[in-house]
Amino acid sequence: MDYLYTLLDDADVLIAIIDEIDKLGDDEILFKLSRAEESGKTGCYIGVVAISNKIEYYENLDERVKSSFQDDELVFHPYDAGQIREILSKRRDAFQPDVLEEGVIPRVAALAAREHGDARKAIEILSSAGKLAARNGDSGVTEEHVDAAQDYAEMSRFQELIRGSTPHSKYVLFALAYLQKSSLKQAFSTGEIYRVYEDVCTSEGTDPLSHQRVLELLKEWAFSDVTENRHTGGGKSEGSYREHSLLRDSDMVLDTVFEQPKTKQNIVSDLQNS
Repeated sequence: MDYLYTLLDDADVLIAIIDEIDKLGDDEILFKLSRAEESGKTGCYIGVVAISNKIEYYENLDERVKSSFQDDELVFHPYDAGQIREILSKRRDAFQPDVLEEGVIPRVAALAAREHGDARKAIEILSSAGKLAARNGDSGVTEEHVDAAQDYAEMSRFQELIRGSTPHSKYVLFALAYLQKSSLKQAFSTGEIYRVYEDVCTSEGTDPLSHQRVLELLKEWAFSDVTENRHTGGGKSEGSYREHSLLRDSDMVLDTVFEQPKTKQNIVSDLQNS
């Protein structure tokens, strides 16, 4: 911040634009910027544009920041199908004339509006549909190509989510996927998952995290809509406990966590022999 104040010595106005501000982890920079003039650090007028996809971000700010920020909150709603269709129509020239069937753009727009309202993702789906048609040697892009591209995009996003997670988050998810694939049950207690997780850690040559930390990791996967959990009662002898179930295909999870087939096979073999 001292370096920033030095840069402001000769400035009259600063507009700071902070994208994905929720990734900062704390409110310190906002607090210092909002109090900079008052504290005598600079005579420059400072304005801040803070951008976040998390609508609850402002509610979690420190009260001191709220009192000095003097904010105006603007909420940009997701695009609806008509707006996305208009955006995509301007990308039609990326294709040769008459390549896109009439229903392709409305189909992409409807899918995008229903699921996320994100124009960028809609453009990606349209592009993927075109690439799929070209790969198949088809003369045009159809709604069937769009549906296939949507399925592929969803799977790719899910796989990237797993690949970007920490090793122990992967081990916990692998344990749940293994249980769901090898059992007739669809939901498992934290204790059941933890025991398999411990075996995965042993197979990987690493120490397991605590039971509580594994529960927290499972909650994080539920927050990402990869799993779901609920409290249930097991009767007087068992008491209340939390059950977890996988919302994705177990084979895809098992294949993605350990992308080397040999690694996956070795761990599954260790689990079966434990």
